[in-house]
Amino acid sequence: MKKVLFATTALIATAGMAAAEVKISGYGRFGLDWNEANETNPGVSETNITSRFRLTFDVATETDGGVTVGGRIRAQARSRDGAPGVAGWSAPQFHVAYGGLRVNVGNIWGAIDSAPGLYLNTTSVGTGIDGMGFNSLATGNGFDWDTFTSAGAGRNGVEAIYSAGGFTGHLSYSQSNGGVVPGSAQGLERTAIMLSYSFGDYFVTGAYQDEENGRTIVKNGATLSAGDDLMFFAAGADFGQFGATLSYAQTEEADAVTLAGEAEIGAASTIVAWVNSTDIDTGVTAATQTRLDGTAFGINYEYDLGGGVTFVAGYVNTAAATNENSVQAGLHFSF
Repeated sequence: MKKVLFATTALIATAGMAAAEVKISGYGRFGLDWNEANETNPGVSETNITSRFRLTFDVATETDGGVTVGGRIRAQARSRDGAPGVAGWSAPQFHVAYGGLRVNVGNIWGAIDSAPGLYLNTTSVGTGIDGMGFNSLATGNGFDWDTFTSAGAGRNGVEAIYSAGGFTGHLSYSQSNGGVVPGSAQGLERTAIMLSYSFGDYFVTGAYQDEENGRTIVKNGATLSAGDDLMFFAAGADFGQFGATLSYAQTEEADAVTLAGEAEIGAASTIVAWVNSTDIDTGVTAATQTRLDGTAFGINYEYDLGGGVTFVAGYVNTAAATNENSVQAGLHFSF
């Protein structure tokens, strides 16, 4: 898939101060979203505008010993499904890097979220303009794992990422201070590891997460943290004009598998199609179930208009018994 990312780079230097690199990048996306599920929401239209504008600021400097020290912060505004728009700044992420090792502190990326094969190879990393619910994820779309938060506090953790040749290892840890009542219990705590290896046009990925005090489900009479014992595996290949990824995930709530394929049509068009099959564990109490049991599928079409602008259209059919269809179309531009 052809992706164009333009970044504005400024070099700032003053007397007695080391040179620092400042990069500003981002994207905008906007379009129409038709969501059949809104039929059941009184006062909410089935057709709405979906949009997002994002600016990312990256800064870095280098010590005399060749160690890079830097940070990232992001501003974002968005609106979807007719809801009031949301805007804000992210919490910062800091990093120290040397050779193939990078350590992030603060608003971390997260080992699970960084696993190759988790997301689709599209502008939204899901379907359509804004991901359309991310029903393609084998891990489910509850996002019970650490990820960089674009307009909020983030997870405030620490992670180490090491890359050498085709190998990448990623270890992340985060903990929230305190429970609902200060001092009464620990907050949400996650430890995750991801290992990935690419060789030629192929890659394989494996990831695992341990979680405590997260979103809860009831399974076989016991209250469990939904993101605990999360396992994810993926394998994929790029055959030039075509590509495919098979991913599998197991959580306390469900097992799921996703098959995704993509094809380049001509010089500017790309189609990505996927199907997901989710099997809810029979021991999960229905009242605490958050995922849909069954099969979901979708298709995403993109046309490169040049200049960093892409036309995007998507269709998703969820595993819901009714009101399962949604369609989006619009433009995405990066800079």
